[in-house]
This record gives sequence, C-alpha cells and structure tokens, in this order.
Amino acid sequence: MSVRRRGCAAVLASAALALSLASCGASSRAGAAPALSVVASTDVYGDIVQQVAGRLAGGRVAVTSIIDDPAADPHSYEANTRTQLAISHADLIVENGGGYDDFVDTMRRAAGTAATVINVVQLSGKRAPTGGTLNEHVWYDFPTVAKLVERVVTVLSEKDSTDAATFRANAAAFTKKLRSLEGVEAAIKAQDTGAGVAITEPVPLYLLEACGLVNRSPAQFSRAIEDGTDVAPRVLRQTLALFSGRQVRLLAYNEQTSSPVTEKVLSAAKADHIPVVPVTETLPAHTDYLAWMGKNLDAVRSALG
Repeated sequence: MSVRRRGCAAVLASAALALSLASCGASSRAGAAPALSVVASTDVYGDIVQQVAGRLAGGRVAVTSIIDDPAADPHSYEANTRTQLAISHADLIVENGGGYDDFVDTMRRAAGTAATVINVVQLSGKRAPTGGTLNEHVWYDFPTVAKLVERVVTVLSEKDSTDAATFRANAAAFTKKLRSLEGVEAAIKAQDTGAGVAITEPVPLYLLEACGLVNRSPAQFSRAIEDGTDVAPRVLRQTLALFSGRQVRLLAYNEQTSSPVTEKVLSAAKADHIPVVPVTETLPAHTDYLAWMGKNLDAVRSALG
C-alpha cells in the first residue's frame, strides 16, 4: 500500500462514528419501488456495472460511483457524508481491492452493511510476484474485467430475478466488445512483441503486457512515483537514459499523478522524440469503459508506428 493510501485510510477511520450516525438516521425505503443500489469505488467499475444492468424502467438498478472526477488522483480521495450514506444503503459494493481503495472497507465496516461485496483483485486471482509488489490496477486486464462482468450478472440476477435475462443480454454484448479489444491487443503483439516501453506508474501494465510489450523502467522508479517517495538520482538517470538511448518505443504517462520528477521524465521523452501515451485511473469525461480502452489501444498502436 502506498503512503498516499495509508493517509487516506487514516482520514476515513476518523469518520466512522459519523457514518454510524448517518446510517441510523437514514429514512427507510419501505414502501418505495423495489430498487437495487450499487456502489462502486470508481467510475470505471460503476460504468461496467451500469452497462450490465442497463437503464431499466423505474431505475431499478441505481449505480453510484464514489470517485468520478477525471482530474482527481484516486489515491488522495477523502470520504464525505453522501458517500458514507450510499455505502450504508448499498445492496452491492464493487471495490478494486489490493490496497487501492481501502476507504471502501473502512466505511463498509462502520456501516455494518450486509451488502454483497465484489473485490476485483481477489476475483482476478492475481498475486504479487516473488520479491515484488502486486500491480493492483486490474481494470486494465481484460480477462479480469470479463470475470467481473460474469460475477455482476450473477449477483444482480440473484437480487432481481425478473430482469436476469436483461442482465445476461447486456453482459453478452459487453463481453463481445471486450473480446474485440483483446483482438487488438493480439494484433499489436503480433506486430511489435518484445518492444520496450517506459512507464511512470504501473497503471497500464496489464494492457501493455497483453500487447507483448516489455516494461524497461526501473522498478524502483515506478514504485517511488506510486508511493509518493523520492526517486534516487541514480534511478532517475537510468530512467532518462531509456529515452536518450532509444531503448523504448513509448512512454505511458499517468496524467493523474504528476510531479516534478514525472514532468522531467515527460520532457525528456518529448525531447528525444519518444511518443507519449497518456493514461488515467478513472474514466475520461464523456466516455465509457469500452470506448476508453479502445482509445488507449489506438494510442499505443499509433505510438508504436
């Protein structure tokens, strides 16, 4: 877990009492139209659930995404009363897990909710490599997203059997488009397998690896950037040498966590005419998950030339 995430968890722990009081004071939904309330830690998962649920008459599946600002750093999120109340009323909670969004568990425990919880990292089955750290950005891994869609269909259908056929049909359409994106990955791999790339953080690594590309950034560099700690001068020199030495074909740059060091790396890549592929951890404005990932793959393919 990063330093920024530990700080976020500490802030949320202090809000536990407020959450308990808000839960007790919330009005009952008795007598209201039957509805399923889904809370997702980020709009990435919120969008995926919404595409499976569809937009049913009467809004019988309502999806709330906690983090939905494309300009925000998800690691720095702080809770508010509205979010706490949504958690306390949720029927289904979708969290990333892996230390990425621990604030969800903090609020969920304080609320004492009986909601079904989908932890996507656990669902993925991914583990940290020996001697390394887990890359928790599993929404960039299409096989994991396919597992998530399947699990969402199961949970929604259990809670709303009347609309199960709709959920299955929506999921099938989503999965078909997801397979097309995997086909794009395979095409890039066939053309450019083994090509070196640089990253500022491991956010897009699952996608890049599925394209057959090899991360050549020092592990100490991306780990320091992700954790918000200092980058050793030697490690920074090694990173900058990737561009001047033409050891990489592109730089995947996380736009949501810039710093003087990452700006220096970005400037070096541009100065050495290394294409830059901007990536984010949440959805860009006015787009959905599938379109977003399609644009990411188009950017990678264009950068590779």
